[in-house]
Amino acid sequence: MVMFYKDAIIGKDPTDVERVMIGIRKMGAFKPWGAAVSAIEMALWDIVGKATNQPIYNLLGGKCWDKLRAYAYMPPIPEGNPDNAGAVAEQLLKEGNTACKFDPFHPITGVPRDISLKEITYTENIFKSIRSAVGNDLEVGLGTHGQLTTYSAIRVAKAIEPYQPFWFEEPVSPENIDEMARVAAHTSIPIATGERLATVFQFSELLKKQAAQIIQIDIGQAGGILVGKKVAAMAEAWHVPVAFHDCTGPVALTASTHLA
Repeated sequence: MVMFYKDAIIGKDPTDVERVMIGIRKMGAFKPWGAAVSAIEMALWDIVGKATNQPIYNLLGGKCWDKLRAYAYMPPIPEGNPDNAGAVAEQLLKEGNTACKFDPFHPITGVPRDISLKEITYTENIFKSIRSAVGNDLEVGLGTHGQLTTYSAIRVAKAIEPYQPFWFEEPVSPENIDEMARVAAHTSIPIATGERLATVFQFSELLKKQAAQIIQIDIGQAGGILVGKKVAAMAEAWHVPVAFHDCTGPVALTASTHLA
């Protein structure tokens, strides 16, 4: 994939990050927002940072925060018993975490599916156990990998809403922004999405339709640091925070940290 873009890269000034990336996008034969293209963009920033002896966050406008908040994935609940979730939450707090996320709906199908009342009640009982054990000291997000039907997502949201979830992540397929907006309109739980979206145009639609209250762009897959900065600027105009997602490794995580 990288070799496909060699004509847009070889011989170009690496400090012209935007120009090089526009050249890559203009080639157009393949989607220019995959992990390979993100890697090229991050490599350009790495060259610029080394040439100027500056951290990338300084080149993006300077540091905004001295600390960044992260969340933990909740470990497996012993015996799969929701009553044991409270003890797991207590351990997370002892380790210094203030937020976590769990994914209760398995197996992950990849296609919209009905979530049974039994599964919904199981998830509700996990929240109940956590709140009973640690009160409001731990924020808890719910992830679903976008596999719920719209009506199932609304049923889930209604069941867990009293426990004040941190967010409801990808309640439906993230590409279906209209249905995501319909879920958002039916709940007070913040809807989080973005890790599988790829262009500023998709994120613009997401914000315009008020389909998400937390943006989770993954700059390791969406085209790199500049794309992330543009999306964050759009989100700021809608009073929507950004929680950068990363599943592509330590280089992308470091780049996300600089941008955050």
